[in-house]
Order: sequence, then C-alpha cells, then structure tokens
Amino acid sequence: MPTIIKQDGFRVVIYPNDHIPSHVHVIKQSGGEVRIALGSIDPENGESLVMPSIMSIEHKIRDSDVAKALSLVEKHQAKLLTEWSRIHAE
Repeated sequence: MPTIIKQDGFRVVIYPNDHIPSHVHVIKQSGGEVRIALGSIDPENGESLVMPSIMSIEHKIRDSDVAKALSLVEKHQAKLLTEWSRIHAE
C-alpha cells in the first residue's frame, strides 16, 4: 500500500487494488481512519471542480482529526488524483 503523504500524525494511503471512485485512506497514527473521495480538478487550470468528501469513518477518531484529514486531502487534491491515476493506470 503506497503511502503518498505523511504529515502531522496522518498517513495518506492509496491501495493498488482498490475500487472507484478515486479515494484515499487517511490513517491517524494514534488510531482511526477516514476514507475520502478525491473529487475532481479542472485539467485546464488545476482548480477543484468537485471538492474531496468523506466516504466513511472507521474506528474511533475525533471530529477534529476527521476535519484535519479532510483538510490535508483538500490541500493535496491534485497530487493525490495524479497518484491515484498512476497507481491504477487509468
């Protein structure tokens, strides 16, 4: 499972055999996981067309950590979409 980003106690992971829609698993070092859909970006200007959104929350994780996970994915949306496509050879 490729870890794409490690930051502030979070790991952002893309599983190679995972399903669409394009999404990541954000795993908190102290426990808990948030699955976040990556949305889409405009290829012309790189701006978000559809913002990332929460798909599911696994295990116990604080609301503030869920918000931090979503913010982390929003900040790196373009990079994560590129990595999803590369890993899944779309």
